Amino acid sequence: MAANREYKDRLFKFIFGNPENKEWTLNLYNAMNDSHYTRAEDIQLNTIENAVYMSMKNDVSFLIADTLNLYEQQSSFNPNMPVRFLIYAGMVYAKYVEENRSYHRYSSKQQKVPTPKCICFYNGRDNKNDRLVLRLSDAFETDAHSDIEVEVTMININYGHNMELMRKCKPLEDYAKFVDSVRVNQKTARTLEEAIDNAINALDGDSSIKTFLTAHKAEVKNMCITEYDEERTLAELREEYKEEYKEEGRAEGKLSTLAELVKDGLLTPAQAAERVHMTVPEFQAHLRLQP
Repeated sequence: MAANREYKDRLFKFIFGNPENKEWTLNLYNAMNDSHYTRAEDIQLNTIENAVYMSMKNDVSFLIADTLNLYEQQSSFNPNMPVRFLIYAGMVYAKYVEENRSYHRYSSKQQKVPTPKCICFYNGRDNKNDRLVLRLSDAFETDAHSDIEVEVTMININYGHNMELMRKCKPLEDYAKFVDSVRVNQKTARTLEEAIDNAINALDGDSSIKTFLTAHKAEVKNMCITEYDEERTLAELREEYKEEYKEEGRAEGKLSTLAELVKDGLLTPAQAAERVHMTVPEFQAHLRLQP
């Protein structure tokens, strides 16, 4: 089902990064930090627009109590999140420096900035631990000391995981139930839209987000369809790469076998090169790389 590209926000951002739902954002913040703030109006939403990833925007970024909270939701496991958050943080800090008159970038005194906290809320279909820390340094080409590190805490919010967190944040629990219900309903519903309708109707009558989802049903459907389209596309790409790696592995295995035959004198370099459609110099270069 093709997605309506007018709706590019994720549903998570639509719920928790929406100025009209600041009390839910505060609820999520308190649940994550074991805090008890009560003034939702103190939250300064600074959501990044147009951060590119499968045509999606970044999800939630806000300031509260001198902490820069970067929240993003992912429906597919992405080990590259630290790089994304490094980019997001740079964008938000640049905006903070430009708009904060009390910050003097050329001052001889230390200028304070909000402390960053990077959280990725994961609700993909792959089974993942309740919490996982992803580090930028894991992606570095070498083990040499780096002057930059970014840690992203990935929180599994599939329904049934992190139930203590869900207990503290009812909107998050309702969101997790809704996503789970959509997936279950897809098995029997005629269309994804029907599965979404059924999932909204299945939420408890006192659900904190049911009324909101019902009032914005058109937007919700298009966001879910878009995200479903992304999830399916990524799955297809993974399968494509798996096949590519298999082919590379088979080719490498054949080269190694031919190299052994040449070393044992059972084939000439010319005969071996012909079997893998290489020139003799190319095959000899491969031989020099063999242990």
